[in-house]
Amino acid sequence: MEKITSSKNEQIKQIIKLKRKHDRIKFNSYLLESWHLVYEALKSNARIKKILTTPKQFQLHSDQLDHFQDIVLISDEVSKKLGSTLTPQGIFAIVQLPKTQHINPNATSGGWLLLDQIQDPGNIGTMVRTADAIGLSGVVFGSGTASRFNPKVLRAMQGSQFHLHLIEADLEQWIDGFKNQQVPVYGTELNPNAVDFRDVHPKSNYALIMGNEGNGIQKQYLSQTNLNLYIPIKGQAESFNVAIAAGILMFQLQK
Repeated sequence: MEKITSSKNEQIKQIIKLKRKHDRIKFNSYLLESWHLVYEALKSNARIKKILTTPKQFQLHSDQLDHFQDIVLISDEVSKKLGSTLTPQGIFAIVQLPKTQHINPNATSGGWLLLDQIQDPGNIGTMVRTADAIGLSGVVFGSGTASRFNPKVLRAMQGSQFHLHLIEADLEQWIDGFKNQQVPVYGTELNPNAVDFRDVHPKSNYALIMGNEGNGIQKQYLSQTNLNLYIPIKGQAESFNVAIAAGILMFQLQK
């Protein structure tokens, strides 16, 4: 079994580059961190190229790792260099980027969450994880939304990326596809024409657009929705966090 003890090792330097979008595309790979995410990848038959682990983590999970061939033992120093947290667990996986999913927006079913220029990795991960828990079919990452392979997004998704469709695509095309199928498309905006979310009945098929944390949904998308929803605020807060609002709306809409 290969061992790497120095953070200046050339292989480690290359792996660190996977934290950048440009290099993820260049090497057709991304980096997973923590046993939970590595295990989810193993269970989901993701194309894992290599697992890097400290001896302690290997000992803890040897039963699940025994069948995997390409394992590299790393030192705590290397683990800290690879990790994106202050105290990394000490286990990582290099995973091949999944092939682009060619899903026809004119032939979809179930609930879909559309993300319009969402920037915060924690919000994105929370929304994907919530969509998974509630039972949606997938999430569409529109232009300007942070990458689903961003290390912080991956950590916040907690493995839900392996349980539902995640698509990076043009939201306009997807909205048109839903409308062609007579599938209702909901937006979120507080205006005189907006509808209290509690007045909308659950649907078997629907799309929900959530917009940028500061600016909301872009006008060209708001103008194409069937209804724009709002959540009543009973306290003094100005607004809901976008991930919290998405969870409330998905729970209401999902049949």
